[in-house]
Amino acid sequence: MYTKILVPIDGSPTSDCAVAEAAKLAAICSARVRLLHVIDMAIYTSGFEQAEVYINQIRPLELQASKELLARGQAVLEAANIPVDTELRESVGGRVATIIVERAAAWGADVIVMGTHGRRGMGRLLMGSDAELVVRTSPVPVLLVKSV
Repeated sequence: MYTKILVPIDGSPTSDCAVAEAAKLAAICSARVRLLHVIDMAIYTSGFEQAEVYINQIRPLELQASKELLARGQAVLEAANIPVDTELRESVGGRVATIIVERAAAWGADVIVMGTHGRRGMGRLLMGSDAELVVRTSPVPVLLVKSV
């Protein structure tokens, strides 16, 4: 049975579905859930802003939004009486999928439950798929959840 369920979230409807699915699985298995949010700070900067603007404005706003996202997910799970904790990680240009797999291994997760947009064809080639990379490189099972 699963005792530790890692759920990467990004605030999308698909990650909300993953949280709901993880709650069901955790209830069945009496498992603990860890919500993980990875901020790719490279997305929030063009490289042309002054360092103090990034340090004093952009980064603090993104960190606050990320903490609020994790708190909302935590509240959902706590309302369902699921033991939950959160983890926030920052990346600058690295693959989010790599960080997800690293954090799953470091925490000793038994399974990763994550949302997927289900892109195919050119959309997947152009956008890349963090879910696909997690599936291919994860040392533990991965449950992909599409939004309904």
